[in-house]
Amino acid sequence: MPGFKLAALWLLAILMVAIGILHFVQPKPFVRIVPKFLPAPLALVYISGFFEILGGIGLLIPDTRVWAAWGLIALYVAVFPANIYMLTHNISLNPKKPIPRWALWARLPFQFLFIAWAYWFTG
Repeated sequence: MPGFKLAALWLLAILMVAIGILHFVQPKPFVRIVPKFLPAPLALVYISGFFEILGGIGLLIPDTRVWAAWGLIALYVAVFPANIYMLTHNISLNPKKPIPRWALWARLPFQFLFIAWAYWFTG
């Protein structure tokens, strides 16, 4: 694997593990952005955090890399409604620091960047 791709792999893996850990250490901000129509928001936060950690670690293991990348893609698709919910209900992860509306709009395409980033490791 070329150096740049290897660095990108490690960066994505570290980000996923770190964000996944945050789901367990500070779940309240993530619970806030779970759409109200979904049941058991705290459980969903823990489940998504678990799979973020699992996906991040899985990327680093050659035998599981492709499965982990596809799993992360599925996760990014699954949590996309939370990004839309944040936008449509003007919700911030930190209620004391509102996110500007333009930033909520700008955040949506980043999900596709993460999908493409993970997809890079499927082949």
